[in-house]
Amino acid sequence: MAEDAESRHAHTGDRAFAVSLTLLGGSVLVVVGLIVLVCVRLSVPAFAKLGFFHFLGGSDWNPVEDSFGALPFIYGTLVTSAIAIVLAMPVAIGLALFLTEMSPARVRRVVSFFVEILAAIPSVVFGLWGLLVLVPVLRDVVEPALGRWLGFLPMFSGPPLGIGFLPAGIVLAIMILPTIASVTIEVLRTMPAALREGALALGATRWEAIRAVVLPYARRGILGAVILGLARALGETMAVTMLIGNQPEIHGSLFSAGYSLPAVIANEFAEASGAVHTGALAGLALVLFGVTLVLSASARLLVRLSAKSAVTA
Repeated sequence: MAEDAESRHAHTGDRAFAVSLTLLGGSVLVVVGLIVLVCVRLSVPAFAKLGFFHFLGGSDWNPVEDSFGALPFIYGTLVTSAIAIVLAMPVAIGLALFLTEMSPARVRRVVSFFVEILAAIPSVVFGLWGLLVLVPVLRDVVEPALGRWLGFLPMFSGPPLGIGFLPAGIVLAIMILPTIASVTIEVLRTMPAALREGALALGATRWEAIRAVVLPYARRGILGAVILGLARALGETMAVTMLIGNQPEIHGSLFSAGYSLPAVIANEFAEASGAVHTGALAGLALVLFGVTLVLSASARLLVRLSAKSAVTA
């Protein structure tokens, strides 16, 4: 009898714990739903006046005439995030492989400490560093050189301004590098040592073991780390606001100034004077949420497809 009572008490505790976790997990969905609901309610006046598709595809942003289009901001967000991923991903993955596969323990501790420090720096500090250090270097050295060597490409044409898509993307790359590297390191540490040792025992070199065993094993986790870095890049506000130039225009050159979705929301929401202007900014928040959702869903689909292809192979 005593054992039955203890068993029932244990089952009751397990059920209570499961219910608590379910409620906590569901609360995340409730919070996200409330955020979306509030943004939808605020954006109704703008969508009613402009039309959703006109708002989404328009390129004019004129609060005086209540004319709003989100396309330049979507473009600026995607371009800066793409630059950040292209620059940060190989460096972060290479750093993670070096720290887990090749570096001595003393070097690993020192480098890991600096990676953690880099992740803790506030974004406004990155923006200030970009303005004072990165922008002059790009304007006076890097962008003129890129214009001379690669000026025949549209993305490297135009006058070297220093402010624009390129510095914003570079600073974003520095900001998301610790996120991608840290998650990748944790993924690589979960790999069974027997797989790596087996490849080396069969005569593979260190690089062959990494290429043929380590990277395929950690591919899904690395892609998840890249997704986290991309989400950070899409939502970053202050550093991008300080460096992108804040011009609602679409340019093919990375040297040109632009605007991003988080930057325009941060700059104009406090000064929005009418329901249409406020609704347009809330609509931009919905667009940013949608862009993040679509990219994350696409990345997860890519993970599943890669997993299926690996199983089939």
